[in-house]
Amino acid sequence: MQRSLIMALASMMMLASLGTAAQNSSGKVRFAIVGLEHDHVWGILKDLAEVPQAQLVAIADPHPELIEKAKGRVPAGVKFYSNYITMLDQVKPQAVITTTATYLHYPVAKACALRHINVEMEKPMATTAADARAMERLAKANHIKLMVNYFDNWLPSFQQLHADVKDGKIGPVQQLISQNGHQGPREIGASKWANAWLYDPVKDGGGALMDFACYGAALSVWMKGRPTKVFARSLKLKISQHNKVEDDAVVVLEYPNGTAILEPSWDWPFSMERIQVFGPGGSLMALSNALLYRAANTRPSTTEGDGEPVALPSPPQTQTNPIAYLVDCIQHDKPVEGMLSGRLNVTVNEILDAAKESIRTGRAIPMPAE
Repeated sequence: MQRSLIMALASMMMLASLGTAAQNSSGKVRFAIVGLEHDHVWGILKDLAEVPQAQLVAIADPHPELIEKAKGRVPAGVKFYSNYITMLDQVKPQAVITTTATYLHYPVAKACALRHINVEMEKPMATTAADARAMERLAKANHIKLMVNYFDNWLPSFQQLHADVKDGKIGPVQQLISQNGHQGPREIGASKWANAWLYDPVKDGGGALMDFACYGAALSVWMKGRPTKVFARSLKLKISQHNKVEDDAVVVLEYPNGTAILEPSWDWPFSMERIQVFGPGGSLMALSNALLYRAANTRPSTTEGDGEPVALPSPPQTQTNPIAYLVDCIQHDKPVEGMLSGRLNVTVNEILDAAKESIRTGRAIPMPAE
């Protein structure tokens, strides 16, 4: 009797083992999504579908209306949950994509880290530097990948800009000007779900400053490192909307050998995705679809005032979208690097904290020691 029981248990364990092997034999990374109230999630669903090594297995969101919308855009086998903790415990994904309001990034990352689940979130990393530092500590302690996604990281023009700067094409960067933003979330047709937290000073930590200064800050840290001081000012130009957050800001990052000027705004007359860097050898300007180079001591042409177009090579598949990149990091145990890394984005959140303090006090704020 006892021998039969032991043999039966051994058989069950073998079957379970074979089942696990079969589950992993496809080589796909099992993804889950937490949150549907961030409008970027619909683009990420497309990214997931385009990466053969990624498998979406579950989505968690408390809003029935958003769940119904998602059901029509994902494979039939995807499971849905109203509570993300329940989803994590039952589905046990290998990676989680966080597309929630920014203030939820920390609790989601904590829940994932404690379950040894890799986690990615949309920029910015957190509403405060304290949360960002806690997330980094949790990721290190639990040996998971922690990634912050930026749209412009996947643009060939921005990738080539960084490569040219690192190769010394214009020499050391002495001035960087980053202009990011659009007409405003309401004006461009953001969903009611996104607007509910984008205009909330607690749920998003601020307005245009948090939404778009993080782009320029991340690029500045990536190319020039940690600034020494931060000075900022903000405005509310959309007075009739009675928003609780700023819709326009200017942030100046001070370096021993240069300056970075960040211009995040919800008041541009059109979408702005532009960064320009200057050095003794000339300038480089990255647009969403082009990179322009102008050598030092040259006159602008009548057609290309900001420089001549630079040829853009096709990036490898792992550098075309956030899912492909994270899959590659997980499957080959590579660290998340560049402007996507947790370490760099802790510095970004420290810059944003300093900018808010500078706006409050009217003074330049020294960056805290690392």
